[in-house]
Amino acid sequence: MGYLSQPALKNLKKYSYKGVDESLVSHYLLTPYWNWFIKLFPLTIAPNTITLLGLCIVAFNVVTLLYYDPLYLTEKDGATGPPQWIYFTWAIGLFMYQSFDAVDGKQARRTGMAGPLGEMFDHGCDALNTTLEVVLASRALNLGRSWWTVASQIATLANFYLTTWEEYHTGVLYLGPFSGPVEGILIIVIIYVITGIFGPTFWDKKLLTFTRLDRIPQVVQHVPNIGLNESFMVFGAFALAFNIFSSYRNVIKATKSDGKSSLKPLVYLLPFVVSATLQIFWLLSPSYHDSAIIHSPLFLPFLCAWGLQFAHQVGRMILSHITRGPFPLWHSMWLWSVVGVVDAQLPFLFDTPSLIQSTPKRTAVFIYLTLAVSFITYARFCALVIRDITEFLGIACFTVRKKDGEGVWRETRDIQQDGYVKRL
Repeated sequence: MGYLSQPALKNLKKYSYKGVDESLVSHYLLTPYWNWFIKLFPLTIAPNTITLLGLCIVAFNVVTLLYYDPLYLTEKDGATGPPQWIYFTWAIGLFMYQSFDAVDGKQARRTGMAGPLGEMFDHGCDALNTTLEVVLASRALNLGRSWWTVASQIATLANFYLTTWEEYHTGVLYLGPFSGPVEGILIIVIIYVITGIFGPTFWDKKLLTFTRLDRIPQVVQHVPNIGLNESFMVFGAFALAFNIFSSYRNVIKATKSDGKSSLKPLVYLLPFVVSATLQIFWLLSPSYHDSAIIHSPLFLPFLCAWGLQFAHQVGRMILSHITRGPFPLWHSMWLWSVVGVVDAQLPFLFDTPSLIQSTPKRTAVFIYLTLAVSFITYARFCALVIRDITEFLGIACFTVRKKDGEGVWRETRDIQQDGYVKRL
């Protein structure tokens, strides 16, 4: 028996993608561009290959960050950081990722490869991209090693989790008038462009001073004069609150129409809360103001490990959605995180030195080991799921091929609707 049970595999054939996009930007500006862009791809390129290429572009952007700023420091910390032209490449890279992500579904329909595998692969790449862009955007905003970057990670992952949670309960992927995949990405692209022009220190300017609202006494009395980068984080918090309200409203409608409880779905938000809480308590060692991980080169690998665990978590949610399986409330990597948290907090809990993370070197080894284990467990999950789905449905993952009625791999264009090879 493979990773997926036979009933789960059979439910794959019942799956059909449903999506709603209410974005005016998407409808009037981006869709005409996407319809042109998709024609640049020949029908011999698989949709999942397009999706993966988009993720590789973002991964290359991260490589440039590591090349110029391997310690993930900011100008405030005395680092020179990447040259300003690099931020333009990040803007291009993210915009191209959005373009590739938008047209992979169109390519799937053009090539006859649309199905649940594409849904899994697309969402998996999106889940990985969330953390990568948090790393890049926080550097562009001159936040770097700070709790603001942690807040950005939590808010970004929470938005993605909410969208996936909503799709699980409604069966529809809702993108509202303002959504992360459309407007959110474009805002980050603009941030990269501005940083490329003025440099990361531009975002340290105070909001009221920059807008000259500090000349109005009533405004100064009631509005704190925080930095532009911190103001962006506050804006993100309001966007998250709006998305929570919108997602739950859609879930309530769906559950009521099916005669189900509208309160039970709230329980399925707990896995994200548990996961985020564990990471926060780990980062709080030895204290909020003196985090051993945040204020060290270990912050970047820690964020990447967190992102991989999150991608694994939502990947299982999407898998449950397309196979009509039970919601995954448990994640095995929590055990690893609990070990990390308890060990790091031993001095606070029992006034005892940490057993594993007792020195900076041993802490570094454990964090990088956490990154490796997170990667291996998620990679194994992806490999097993892709294998099971491709074998059961008779479709290839990265080529435009399907199995014909005789079980032989053929080019999709050579197979008739009855599953057999076209005869000349």
